[in-house]
Amino acid sequence: MSKQKKRLTLFILDIIIVNLAIIMAMALTHDFVIPRMQLSFYLSNAIIYTGLKIGVYYFFSLYDSMWSYASIEELMRIVSAVVLATMAGEIYLLIQGNVISLASLIITFMIEMAGISTTRFSYRIFRRVKNKRSLTKQDYYKNVLIIGAGSTAGMIAKEMHERPQIHGLLKGFIDDDDSKNGSYINGAKVLGNKFDIYSVVNRYKVDEIIIAIPSASNEEKKEIMKECSRCNCKVKTAPGIHEIIDGQVSMNEIRDVEIEDLLGRNPVKLDNSGISSYLNDKVVLVTGGGGSIGSELCRQIARFKPKKLIIFDIYENNAYNIQNELKDNYKDEFDIVTLIGSVRDKENVEYIFKKYRPQAVFHAAAHKHVPLMETTPREAILNNCFGTLNVATAADKVGTERFVLISTDKAVNPTNVMGASKRICEMIVQSINEKSKTKFTGVRFGNVLGSNGSVVPLFKKQIEKGGPVTVTHKEVIRYFMTIPEASQLVLQSGAYAMGGEIFVLDMGKPVKIYDLALDLIRLSGFKPNEDIDIEIIGLRPGEKLYEELLMGDSLGTTDNKKIYIDKPETLEYQLLVKFLFNLKDIIKRNDSQLLREAIKGLVPNYQLNEIVNKSFVESVTQEKIKLRQ
Repeated sequence: MSKQKKRLTLFILDIIIVNLAIIMAMALTHDFVIPRMQLSFYLSNAIIYTGLKIGVYYFFSLYDSMWSYASIEELMRIVSAVVLATMAGEIYLLIQGNVISLASLIITFMIEMAGISTTRFSYRIFRRVKNKRSLTKQDYYKNVLIIGAGSTAGMIAKEMHERPQIHGLLKGFIDDDDSKNGSYINGAKVLGNKFDIYSVVNRYKVDEIIIAIPSASNEEKKEIMKECSRCNCKVKTAPGIHEIIDGQVSMNEIRDVEIEDLLGRNPVKLDNSGISSYLNDKVVLVTGGGGSIGSELCRQIARFKPKKLIIFDIYENNAYNIQNELKDNYKDEFDIVTLIGSVRDKENVEYIFKKYRPQAVFHAAAHKHVPLMETTPREAILNNCFGTLNVATAADKVGTERFVLISTDKAVNPTNVMGASKRICEMIVQSINEKSKTKFTGVRFGNVLGSNGSVVPLFKKQIEKGGPVTVTHKEVIRYFMTIPEASQLVLQSGAYAMGGEIFVLDMGKPVKIYDLALDLIRLSGFKPNEDIDIEIIGLRPGEKLYEELLMGDSLGTTDNKKIYIDKPETLEYQLLVKFLFNLKDIIKRNDSQLLREAIKGLVPNYQLNEIVNKSFVESVTQEKIKLRQ
């Protein structure tokens, strides 16, 4: 039916309802014998009376709404319209000299209200019945359970009822509020609390779970997701409370659960004034600015409105992308300069520093892939160590105020060349700090989710392809944090820098990679080692079973509970430089074994991963024996 036909139909039905209501009211208040005079009076005024009421309904847009989607808002509009129309009609009849009894007025309102509501909501009722009749069991391609029974869950449920063939069949809700247990929301029942998730999923053959508790804390969500991961269901989540702008949530905003949700890390609290003091209206340079960490640093720095942001990277595509993103988001609020080049090019690095004279430098450029650096150790030293030396020396020469090195937990008791090279980078900034006015510092943290080379994107791709998911060793454990969290804490560390510190970020509890693979497979709706296999492929060259974040015996604290201070010993600057150029001479010989031995002379705790891993496995085995006893 066209829009005009629907309007005309409603208009005709309203005329009938308005007249039927008052005639029925007169009949009911006079034992179904309407006085001839009263009926004659009404009929002589019926046209104006009816027109007046229809005008009120038109004013309240009762002929324009999409009644097939009618909800509580439309019902409230109908109530308001009928109340006002009843008053208008009564006032008109009073002016004409007729008095209607209170009982007759109430009956008129009730009949009119029932009639107007029925004509509007019948569209929705008819549409839902028609949808259900036209759908077979096969059309409901999935059964859905919603975690939460609040307003967000209600909005999602409403949309699911409208299009069950698209969104699936809602089987019920889970909520920890005992007062809601057994109650109904949009026709579906609250079936229990979070401890009932597993049994409810099995009882109702649930295929998909939607977590709709935007106000829940990260710890609460983590606990719920752990319960969901037992069910081998596809798990999705509604946006968090901070992501909901207008209080409305639709199915379009429901997303797959990410491993970030499962880790349940709390939001970072920043001292914005401290960060702003060294970034706002300053010239800031980010090396490796197109990489996963570097680009996020650029995004976070942009929030503090620098005078100029210099993105320096060897890979032009990534640098181009972050440049365009920032220009789109910030227009002309500050200058953005994108430079392509290598930190290994000393002359070019010095030229850039002399030309732009950056006041704050974030050095994120580095080779980070452990197995690749094991096969080409010379590249790790040339790029990571000499690149850091070039950038740090240039910063010292132009009087940069702050220099922040991005380091890694692999620099602690390293078992690979990449980790050893990053420890040397830490030593470079610590030693040059002793002779410079620039505040040189480093920030050490573990794996970041979604970064280039991270295990999580690899697992997701493997799951999409149907497996197998490859894990190097059953006992491998790692620390994880999100890229935005790491970048924000790096900026905060820069504000705390006095010079010479190695800041250590609180990475939370370590995660066993094998368990991570299990959770990702289950949250994707598959059964591990049935639908998707997990294959143990063996440790890669230089890989350690566990990572550490500390080197000293104890850590200093800062005002931020997620940032600590380590001050490992280092060499005097001139002696360190001498060691470095000895490494450069060895690199020219292209002898990897000789280079590793030279690295060990500079980083004494650098040792083969086989020795460290054997010791770790033995300690884990002993712990398991104790637990069994």
